[in-house]
Amino acid sequence: MTKIEEAQKILRALGFDHERSNDRSALTLLALTAVGPDGVWSEATNETYGTRALMDFIRDEYDVNYAPNSRETFRRFTLHQFADELLVEQNRDQPDRPVNSPKWNYAVHPAALAVIKTYGTPQFEGMIREYLVERPGQIETYAAAREMHRIPITLPDGEALALSPGGQNVLIKQMLDELCSRYTPGGEPIYIGDADAKWAYFNKECLRDLGVDVDSHGKMPDLVVYMRDKNWLVLMEAASSHGPVDAKRYHELAQLFAGSTAGLVYISCFPDRKTMRKYLADIAWETEVWCADAPSHMVHFNGERFLGPYD
Repeated sequence: MTKIEEAQKILRALGFDHERSNDRSALTLLALTAVGPDGVWSEATNETYGTRALMDFIRDEYDVNYAPNSRETFRRFTLHQFADELLVEQNRDQPDRPVNSPKWNYAVHPAALAVIKTYGTPQFEGMIREYLVERPGQIETYAAAREMHRIPITLPDGEALALSPGGQNVLIKQMLDELCSRYTPGGEPIYIGDADAKWAYFNKECLRDLGVDVDSHGKMPDLVVYMRDKNWLVLMEAASSHGPVDAKRYHELAQLFAGSTAGLVYISCFPDRKTMRKYLADIAWETEVWCADAPSHMVHFNGERFLGPYD
């Protein structure tokens, strides 16, 4: 039996489905445990690895070369489920690491490693049974620890929400607390994005009443606020790690909200002016720019009016 077949057998014993025990997932487990073709499971380790490092191990040790754009496949269809079932823990070195950080990493959970190291011995079956009984409690404990790092936000009506830690969500909280209080007073948040969950808050009915019907595939801005007194929809992008409202994004948003009976206002939001300068040449005309390090100021990019929709 090859090491890939052994890894598949371990994954099936741990309760993973066909997709999470196919060749790609088996090779991922081998890379996570640093077990090569001639290695032994008793010497498995649980060092931290990024997705690229896992793919490099698979290429070097098993001569299977996945294309660079396969990283998202590894994350979405293997590592995400491994993390959900606590086969791996994410960012052991920094639990509140931003979700879009290039330093995001994975490591086999110590409890799972203890089971894996017994594969091929008489102890394996007993270890598996004990591990599967205890795993639900471990998952709950781990989830509670991660919850402590979430970012609390409060909507104008007093409803409390929590965004996943780090990333652009830090900036989204600043947008809600600092920008909205100054420039959209009395505004009603309709949509709040989350770097982890995407739909942190969505008042779909309110948006539909304004003539816009967006499905789960619509590429929403990071924050949408409705100013009922002015009949404005303010569309805000958190440009901390990706770009602002450039000409392409302006067109995308105009198409997405084409049916709106409210006027559209576009704002690119940056954590600071240093970040804004990197994108200065890309910002679309007839939009606004706000920087969290100077929250009482806003930059207007041409057009006949300041902070308002255009016909």
